[in-house]
Amino acid sequence: MAGSITYTEETHGSVKLVKADWLSDASGDVTGNATTEYYSGDVVYFATVPDAAGTQPTDNYDVTVLDKNSLDVVNGLAANRSNASTQYVDKFDGLGAIANSQITVTVANAGNAKGGITYIWIR
Repeated sequence: MAGSITYTEETHGSVKLVKADWLSDASGDVTGNATTEYYSGDVVYFATVPDAAGTQPTDNYDVTVLDKNSLDVVNGLAANRSNASTQYVDKFDGLGAIANSQITVTVANAGNAKGGITYIWIR
């Protein structure tokens, strides 16, 4: 199994917002499908929002955002995420860039059937 992920993709002026709503498989992972759209630009903001109660992920779960070359465009800054609070990373923390690529959000170590939402802003 690969877990499940649903993307919502929006454009607001020069900013693109990708929302990834995910639910992990029995091994605690989410892998698989990429976004529909192709993106180019700097990743300017990134956030993770864990589910609560019964689907709250295990603390210190990991998220990557992979481009077509399997490079993590958030540069490892989404490792060890909190299961209790929303966490943010911005361009000044060292986020990367994307060049004409779909992106694939992956999650590891979240626990069985746990979920959350990841937001990625690209300019």
